[in-house]
Amino acid sequence: MSLEKVSPKKGEIAFIWFNAYAGVAIKTPSKTLLIDPAEIDPKTFKSADIILITHEHGDHLDEYVIKDIYKRTNCHVIADSTSYRRLKDMIAADKLLEAPVGSTHKIGNIVVKAEICKHPAASPVTYLITTEDGLKIYHSADSQPHPDMKQIGDKNPPDIAFVTVGAPAPGTSPKTGLEIVKMVKPKTAVPYHAPKTELKTFTELLAKEMPTVRGMLIEIGKSYKYP
Repeated sequence: MSLEKVSPKKGEIAFIWFNAYAGVAIKTPSKTLLIDPAEIDPKTFKSADIILITHEHGDHLDEYVIKDIYKRTNCHVIADSTSYRRLKDMIAADKLLEAPVGSTHKIGNIVVKAEICKHPAASPVTYLITTEDGLKIYHSADSQPHPDMKQIGDKNPPDIAFVTVGAPAPGTSPKTGLEIVKMVKPKTAVPYHAPKTELKTFTELLAKEMPTVRGMLIEIGKSYKYP
């Protein structure tokens, strides 16, 4: 399970879903991003430029994993406000960035914007990432649908969206995942954070109700490219 030997070309990304939750590693032509690295051996990731944390729950924020990766890579860490406070004693001030909803951070040529997240956590966010080539990636964390997500689809519709579609994120399901897709309007929707049966149900609903959006069924630990 590695992106080390994968080299995305201009306009491409490579990615791996690496745990049963919202853990996604993304490689652009110039940067490697890790989103919610938890419940995984940190040595799995030999390189990282940016770590993104969506909220403080243990399947998303793992201080041990983050500290290990940071010490080896000297990467930036962008975190929701609660996770930011928990990480302040282990990440250098110039490398740790707080991401309340609406904030934007630029690391090199990668732009990360924190968006609304509907989830029972202290200060959860979702992320809209724009790569150096202008490719837009939306990571929905554990979010249920929220009306404000429509602004993403109206102003910055993503090329690819990772959408939570089931347990153990409370209140989510293939149907709520479909509602998110209808609002954010991605070209491709990737279901995650659910057992295989729920992932498949989501892609079936998507094909029926939104045939112009590509559904991409993925497996944990396998690398994929987009587009």
